[in-house]
Amino acid sequence: MKRIRILIADDHSVVRQGLRSLFQSAREFSVVGEASDGEEAVRLVEERQPDIAVIDISMPKLNGIEATRVIKRSNPPTKVLILTIHEAEEYVYQMICAGANGYVLKNATKKELFEAVRAVAAGERFFSPGISKLIIEEFIKRAQQQEAPSPSLNQILTQREIEVLRLIAQGCTNRQIAEQLFISVRTVNTHRTNIMKKLNIHNTAELVRYAIQTGIAQL
Repeated sequence: MKRIRILIADDHSVVRQGLRSLFQSAREFSVVGEASDGEEAVRLVEERQPDIAVIDISMPKLNGIEATRVIKRSNPPTKVLILTIHEAEEYVYQMICAGANGYVLKNATKKELFEAVRAVAAGERFFSPGISKLIIEEFIKRAQQQEAPSPSLNQILTQREIEVLRLIAQGCTNRQIAEQLFISVRTVNTHRTNIMKKLNIHNTAELVRYAIQTGIAQL
């Protein structure tokens, strides 16, 4: 039987050790490496070509969102399964936009985690029940909102503001946005403020949700 080759990326050594022991308890899995930060995760994926990278979101040097984006761009065959404590909408949608294949919470049972790894390895998507409910509710909300006519996005935001909003939804920092659009960080902050004012939105999570609802960022 061909084993599913797994890379573990988490900045807590106790978590990595626990996951290694868990996966090694089943013959169908093989742990091929461990990373303590996002940069190391990207490097080890390149070197060892695992079937699945099990990645936390909160990591030093390169967070899970940025690491996932790099991995999916440079090593498409490697699937990414997010294993995290974060269940806020903002994190879920940013990880989906980054290309994650699954999203599991750290309070998941051993059975659920193994099911997630098997599903993702088979080319399917897997989300913890609570995350699936969140996504479905957001889909329903989007469908209901699309039934009512609304002003064109181009009538509300400028093209530059749309570009900034798209990058915000993809999890880019203000500095990364500035570098991609060849503008200053101060200008990015100004655009962010103007976008929130025009849309009557008050935090990043709502910005990401709006970007998903309007199709600026895709699930």
